[in-house]
Amino acid sequence: MAHVLDSSSVNFTIDPVVLDLGQRFVDAGFELSLVGGPVRDLFLGRTSPDLDFTTDATPDQTIGVIKKWADNFWEIGRAFGTIGMKKSGFQIEITTYRAEAYDPDSRKPVVAFGNSLTDDLLRRDFTINAMALRLPSLELVDPFGGVRDLHASELATPGAPESSFSDDPLRMMRAARFASQLGVSVHDDVRLAMSHMADRIKIISAERVREELVKLINGAHPRVGIDLLVDTGLAEFVLPEVSALRLEADEHHRHKDVYQHSLQVLEQAAALETGPDGAVPGPDFVLRFAALMHDVGKPATRRFEPGGAVSFRHHDVVGSKLTAKRMKALRFDNESIKAVSRLVELHMRFYGYGDAGWSDSAVRRYVTDAGPLLERLHRLTRSDVTTRNQRKADRLSFAYDDLEQRISKLLEQESLAAVRPDLDGAQIMALLGLKPGPVVGRAYKFLLEERMEHGPLSPEEAEQKLLAWWEAQPESAVVEPLTETEEPS
Repeated sequence: MAHVLDSSSVNFTIDPVVLDLGQRFVDAGFELSLVGGPVRDLFLGRTSPDLDFTTDATPDQTIGVIKKWADNFWEIGRAFGTIGMKKSGFQIEITTYRAEAYDPDSRKPVVAFGNSLTDDLLRRDFTINAMALRLPSLELVDPFGGVRDLHASELATPGAPESSFSDDPLRMMRAARFASQLGVSVHDDVRLAMSHMADRIKIISAERVREELVKLINGAHPRVGIDLLVDTGLAEFVLPEVSALRLEADEHHRHKDVYQHSLQVLEQAAALETGPDGAVPGPDFVLRFAALMHDVGKPATRRFEPGGAVSFRHHDVVGSKLTAKRMKALRFDNESIKAVSRLVELHMRFYGYGDAGWSDSAVRRYVTDAGPLLERLHRLTRSDVTTRNQRKADRLSFAYDDLEQRISKLLEQESLAAVRPDLDGAQIMALLGLKPGPVVGRAYKFLLEERMEHGPLSPEEAEQKLLAWWEAQPESAVVEPLTETEEPS
C-alpha cells in the first residue's frame, strides 16, 4: 500500500533537513525513505530524536551524496550497510536496503544488500515499524498494515512471527517493551509464538536483554509489559524471580496474590514519581524495579503457621539478595544493583511504627540507613499498601505521614543526611593517645551509636562519654590518655 501522506489528516511536521536530504538522493539517482520508529511516531504525535533512513544506494554511494552536506559522518556500521551522520542537530542513520539471513544459533545477521524497499520492510520487527515515507514526495509505503495496527493498538509482525523471532529472539523482548511504552495489545499469533519460542531468548546477551528490560520498566504501562513476559514464559529466562511470585494459593486463601500485588505496587510507585525538578523525577528505574522485586523473597520464605496464618519471615533480606543476584546476571552497574537491592531490604522497616511508635533514635537510623534513597523509600513504602480494607490503608497512610513529619523536624534540627560521630578519628586518637587501628574503629562506632541514640553532643560531652567508654576497655590499661599539652606520636 502506498499513498501520499496528507499533513492535514495526520498531525505531523517534516523538518526541512529531511526533505533536503531526500532531494539530494533523488538528484543523485537513488531512493531514500524515512523508516521505522520516526514514521510510527508521526502517527502517534511524537517526535523522534533520531532519524532512520533506508536507501538503495550502497554505503560508498551514500557517502558520496552526504559527504559535503553533513556536519560530520562516521562509518562504524558500514559492515551492516549503515552510515551515520549529524546535520543541524539531528542524529541520522542511513542504511542500504537489506535482505538478511540469520544464523539460528546467533542473533547476528549475515548481511546481504537488497534492492527492494518492500523486502527491506518485510525483515523489520513489527508492522508499526515496517512503514516508510519516501522522500521528498512524502509517499507513505505501508505494505503490511502498520497504520491499521496502530489504529487497532495491536502489535503484529510483517511476516510469520515464528520466522521473525527465530531470526532475532530479542524481538520478543521488544514486543513486551512496546506493550509497555505504547500500551498496545499483542496479536494472538505473536503471543503464541513468544510462548513457544521463549527459550530462544537464552542466545541473546545479558546486556541486550537488560536494555530492553529497562525500557520496559520505564514505559508508560510497565505492568502490561511484565505481564506479557510472565504469561508467555519469557520471564522464566529473564526474571524468574517475578514468575515465582505466582504462588499457588492454599485452599483457604490465607494470603493475597503476591504477583498481582507486586504489579500493583509497581504501578503505584510509578504514579508517585515527580516532575524533573522533584525529589524522584520519573521515570525512575531504581524505584520501579525495587517495587516490582520487593517481595521476590516470599516464595522461599513462605511458611504455614499452626494457627492458620501464613508468614514470610525475613523475605526482605532474602529478596534483597535475590534481586542483587538477578541484576548481576543481567550485567547492571554496581550502583544500580546496590540501590535497588537496598530498597528491597528496607521496604519492611516502617511496619510497626504505627503500633509501637519510634524513638528519635529509631527515626535517625531509618534516615541514615536509607541515605540518598530516602525519597525513593518513602514512595516504595507508601506504594506497598494495596489492601482493600480502607481503615487499614488509612491507618498506614496516617502513620507514614507522621513519620515523614518527624523526619522533617529532625532534619531541621540535625544534619541527618550525613550523620557522623561528634568527634572524628583524629580527635579520638589525640584524646586517647592511640595510633590508627581497630581500637580507633571501635571508638568511632561507639560515638556513632551515641550520636544515633541521643542526637548531637557538644565536644565536651562527647569527650566525657568517650573517656568513660575507654576506661572499660582492656586496652586502656596499657595506653594512657594524652594530656592537653601532649601531641600524639
